[in-house]
Amino acid sequence: MFKLFGLWDTAEIEVKDPGLKAYINLKPVFLPHSAGRHVKSFGKSNVSIVERLINRIGVTGHEGKKHKRTSGRNVGKKHMAYNSIKDAFAIIEKKTKKNPMQVLVDALVNSAPREDTTRIKYGGIAYHQSVDISPQRRLDVALRFITAGAAKGAFRTKKSIAQSLADEIIAAANYDMKCYPISKKEELERIAKAAR
Repeated sequence: MFKLFGLWDTAEIEVKDPGLKAYINLKPVFLPHSAGRHVKSFGKSNVSIVERLINRIGVTGHEGKKHKRTSGRNVGKKHMAYNSIKDAFAIIEKKTKKNPMQVLVDALVNSAPREDTTRIKYGGIAYHQSVDISPQRRLDVALRFITAGAAKGAFRTKKSIAQSLADEIIAAANYDMKCYPISKKEELERIAKAAR
């Protein structure tokens, strides 16, 4: 039986959201690196959730449509991202005394928005309409919020990306309203509720 990074077991991880259960891949892998073998329609569902987090950590410069932080020095450095995630998991285990994979899954479930808005143009007038989000997109948005919050916390500070990521994951798992992913999720759902 493989353990993630040779340290953490993924067999007893529980996904509390039934909608996301099929999309959070928890199959045991020793090294979360598929080298693009999943590239087909909806293939990202077959990629380990840790590898998806590693792939997202390199591209964290955008907030909405604005480019806030440079991420060019991190792009293409998967081994550096791999080490950052491994260090973040060690910090999570030390702080929470729980399996970091379970904490990550709880954070993703908590920070995945259920509603969003889409722009509809009708008769020359554009307005926003509230829509439900597919489970695949919910997970993509949750990963984006967590990695963007970690990058924002580590940008121009003494805090490393691993420490910042660990803090964001722990706060999101505890549903802390002050952390970036939960606040962004609440904002998105509030806007969608107003557009009903």
